[in-house]
Amino acid sequence: MKITEIICEILRIESVEKKTASSQDSIIIRVRTDTGLEGIGEADSSPEVVQAIIDAPFSHNIACGLRQILIGENPLEIGRLWDRMYRETMYFGRSSVTISAMAAINIALWDLTGKHFGEPIHRLLGGAHHQQFKAYASILFGKDGAETKAIGEQWRDAGYNAVKFGWEPMGQDEALDIELVAGARAGIGDDATLLIDAGCVWDRRTALTRARSFESYNIGWLEEPLDPNDVDGYRWLRDRSPVPIAAGEEECGRQAMRPLIDAQALDVYQVDLSRCGFTDALYIRQRVEEIGSRLCNHCYTSPITVAASLHWLATCKDAFLFEDCVEDSPLRHDLTHEKVQAEQGIIKIPQGPGLGITLDEDFIDRHRVSQSG
Repeated sequence: MKITEIICEILRIESVEKKTASSQDSIIIRVRTDTGLEGIGEADSSPEVVQAIIDAPFSHNIACGLRQILIGENPLEIGRLWDRMYRETMYFGRSSVTISAMAAINIALWDLTGKHFGEPIHRLLGGAHHQQFKAYASILFGKDGAETKAIGEQWRDAGYNAVKFGWEPMGQDEALDIELVAGARAGIGDDATLLIDAGCVWDRRTALTRARSFESYNIGWLEEPLDPNDVDGYRWLRDRSPVPIAAGEEECGRQAMRPLIDAQALDVYQVDLSRCGFTDALYIRQRVEEIGSRLCNHCYTSPITVAASLHWLATCKDAFLFEDCVEDSPLRHDLTHEKVQAEQGIIKIPQGPGLGITLDEDFIDRHRVSQSG
């Protein structure tokens, strides 16, 4: 079996807003073979930048576009192909968006391999410890405490017993930060799990002050309070914080995540499959389990990444929560024929071959803005 095509399709919804929500556009990757099999993947980054990395022509032996590297290769040799992509993009890769592009292809290769053998990806990864997860509704804050409370009530009424609120407007001043968290707790009730995502807004001492202020609201974790590059700061904060510290969603692959793991800087390591792929996520899982910390997925895109995250997280024996993006976006809810979403706060692991999902081609036709390959 040989790879014959790698197709990039950029999708964008009509109502793109100026907010931190990566469910507004996406790049879908299709890997096709001479046997007629197709695998699908997705990267969470700027779609046009990812496409450029895949489309780029050969420049020299360590500066080559991903499509040219992979055409003619056996798609089942996933580990070797990851190593080859990493080696042959060294002059523009090794981290960030190049790894995201590799991750999208890696997801597609695992999907294709699962379809080839007629098995779900979680079985190919070694087997599932979980068949379902408690899901937390992942959503942005309101503009103030009252609006945030109303959002919390909405998702509690929808059946979620855990909700995470994130990003803007947190970080403007202390009073508003506390008001937002108070509104979130009031909205979901005292018995529900409350998670707070600060969105990389504070220095170390401010983050510690906020962690102490938020402790009385019984939050499950404080996510990304610091700049993602401040590994020493995260280690310093984790040693002093009265609440668990979570981060990792920005990290693309094992090399980016390794400093946080080596420093044992976090209580919860959040892995985004659309930035790491299955191959590097397996490495990260093993390392985090070795140091006794916990793992969770990060996902704020389409059902492709949701399904990939479910397969991977199912293999993490101590996994305890699943991030379920509930953003009101057609891309999140209508891209696939299957509904990959929690029901009454519980989300189940797909059991079909590969990712276990099928694309709605009519939806893609309506929202495609670019295609290459």
